[in-house]
Amino acid sequence: LVDAKGNSFYSEGKIIGFDPAYDLAVLKVDVDGHEIRPVVLGQSNKLHVGQNCFAIGNPYGYENTLTTGVVSGLGREIPSPNGGAIKGAIQTNADINAGNSRGPLIDSYGHVIGVNTATFTRKGSEMSSGVNFAISIDTVLRTVPYLIVYGTPYSNRF
Repeated sequence: LVDAKGNSFYSEGKIIGFDPAYDLAVLKVDVDGHEIRPVVLGQSNKLHVGQNCFAIGNPYGYENTLTTGVVSGLGREIPSPNGGAIKGAIQTNADINAGNSRGPLIDSYGHVIGVNTATFTRKGSEMSSGVNFAISIDTVLRTVPYLIVYGTPYSNRF
């Protein structure tokens, strides 16, 4: 984690909830003694194809990496880890590699517009094709409250 002054620190996290349909999890992390600043959330329903976006993460273990791209498509449907489909995904050409999936996709204002989740690779290789996806922040905002309260997605409660 990084505190409000930009200093890195480590803290164990506990899984509070997990949604395999969207490949999202909520972690509880003890940040006592650290001043943290929350991210500003954007609205993915206000995105436009062609606008700039940035993926943040730790690809291949290289910490605090930023890759740039544009929103290439909206409302995409991609395979879910549970065999279903993730609908409403954001397509981008900002590189998403092992280590920066689950990191934020942000807009030019620094607002989180999605959670990086997948890249299509060239057949027979592990190389990215440049077609990458993020779960829209609107989907995240609909899903996470159920994970915090119930530990499971709404659809699994009944």
